[in-house]
Amino acid sequence: MTQLIFDLPIHSAFGRADYLVCNCNAKVMAWIDRWPDWPSGASVLYGPAGCGKTHLAHLWCERASAVLVTGTRLDSHAVARLIAQGRHRVAVDDGDRASEHALLHLHNFCLECGGHILITTRRTPASWGPSLPDLTSRLRAAIAVGVDPPDDTLLGAVLAKHFCDRQLFVAPQIINYLVQRIERSFAAAADIAARLDAIALRNRSAVTLSLARTLVRQGPDHPFPPASDAGVT
Repeated sequence: MTQLIFDLPIHSAFGRADYLVCNCNAKVMAWIDRWPDWPSGASVLYGPAGCGKTHLAHLWCERASAVLVTGTRLDSHAVARLIAQGRHRVAVDDGDRASEHALLHLHNFCLECGGHILITTRRTPASWGPSLPDLTSRLRAAIAVGVDPPDDTLLGAVLAKHFCDRQLFVAPQIINYLVQRIERSFAAAADIAARLDAIALRNRSAVTLSLARTLVRQGPDHPFPPASDAGVT
């Protein structure tokens, strides 16, 4: 029999209640809460993949009535539209993937209008190294705040949120097991949640401790096991 797999959308929750504040991200959350009392019009929020930078950008946008644009879509045309709309409070997610000229232009516009720009990136401003000297100087002048690696509490909460976003129930003991055994990173949490979801969906089964143990033993680079013969035709 052939199993039908429905690739349902993942609904990420970006509300304040969905963001757990721990030691590793408390200073970043405090910085978001401090707006509009920022000593600089530009801020850079940096941290590893999956650490919640996009979530924080959404929270700041809600607080500041700002608009969020992804770095890959920030080009001269996008900046022209933002300027025409008078958008001088803007969050640029994955700013190191944006056009440097466009980012510089947007930065200058926001500050000249008395607004603010929040740029998220995986790299610190010092290690980013844009090719445009003017953009480099702007980044060095910006306030930079970073998210540290997760502790056990936050890693467990991140796993729980990934499963919740996928509308997947996972028992607390399974999350505790994963926290103690996966790589201590946000990216690893996202990867194991995606793999467990995909295999449970293909086999039409629940996420069990046995399945979690199997995936942990295999490691992140191991291919998915074949789907179960049981399925919907």
